[in-house]
Amino acid sequence: MATATSIKLDDELKSRIQQLAANRRRSAHWIMREAIAQYVEREEQLENYRQEAMLARQKYQQNGRHLTLEEADAWMAKLEAGMDVEPPECHD
Repeated sequence: MATATSIKLDDELKSRIQQLAANRRRSAHWIMREAIAQYVEREEQLENYRQEAMLARQKYQQNGRHLTLEEADAWMAKLEAGMDVEPPECHD
C-alpha cells in the first residue's frame, strides 16, 4: 500500500525534475520515487558496510587475527585475474 507524502522543492530542482521526466517519457512522480528508492538502497548498503566494518574491528581487537596488506593484495589480484580462490587464513 502506498501513502501520499509531500516534499518542498525549490523551483530550479522542480524544473530539472520535470525536464528529466519529459526526456525520459516518465512522470515527475516516477522520477522522484526512483531517485528516493535508489538513495535509500545506497544508504542502506553503506550502513551495512559500516556495521560489518565495526564488527570486524571488534573481532580484531578481541583476537588480533589479521591479514597483512601484501596478503590481502595478492588474494585480490587473483580474484581480479578471474581465479576462484578462497581468502587466505588470518593469523596473529
